[in-house]
Amino acid sequence: MVDVAANTRTVLARIQEAAAKCGRDPATIKLLAASKSQSTEKIRAAIAAGVRLFGENYVQEAKDKREAVKEGVEWHMIGHLQRNKVKAALDLFDLIESLDNVALAKELDKEGKKRGRKVAVFVEVNLAGEESKTGIDKDRLVPLLEEVGKLSHLSVEGLMAVPPFRENPEAVRPYFRALRELQSELSRLKIPNVELKELSMGMTHDFAVAIEEGATIVRIGTALFGPRED
Repeated sequence: MVDVAANTRTVLARIQEAAAKCGRDPATIKLLAASKSQSTEKIRAAIAAGVRLFGENYVQEAKDKREAVKEGVEWHMIGHLQRNKVKAALDLFDLIESLDNVALAKELDKEGKKRGRKVAVFVEVNLAGEESKTGIDKDRLVPLLEEVGKLSHLSVEGLMAVPPFRENPEAVRPYFRALRELQSELSRLKIPNVELKELSMGMTHDFAVAIEEGATIVRIGTALFGPRED
């Protein structure tokens, strides 16, 4: 049986250690529990251990879990979002981390307008141009953000990335650094509705390096919950 509470303590200690190494305040780094394919029992164990932010990949799975887990925690959509799932997604999630095209931005804005709600999103960037992954190419980022700047009910609050997997976490450092540099470059453009406060990057095997490069949210699954139950 996986001890989620003990694992949470270990991960939080590693976050503090990584923050100390680069002179950052650990309070500025949020732990997101990536709970795809994990049971509601494990999610509740994480909540009991102090985790307050959860990420799900699929709308239907998130719906089932939200119906079962009533505790007041924050939920992020971290998987690819199809336009026909926008309405359901906004019923379930506090923030969408995977905006990657103009059509989806307009659909989110349209649904936000109906609800009188400004929809909070991150833009997912495909840093390595991997065809197997979603996310927008970095050279198309500015046109996307300029379109978002014209929308009244969408707010881009950060960038998200899933870099290529490398056995050695140091090999991923250039991707994390590239996302942080993009954050700085884009922030200087002062585009309306775009305030890139957050960097969602780093997972179980490389989150310490991501923190050293500026991550404000690390998305941790296996180190908290053990292997997925799918």
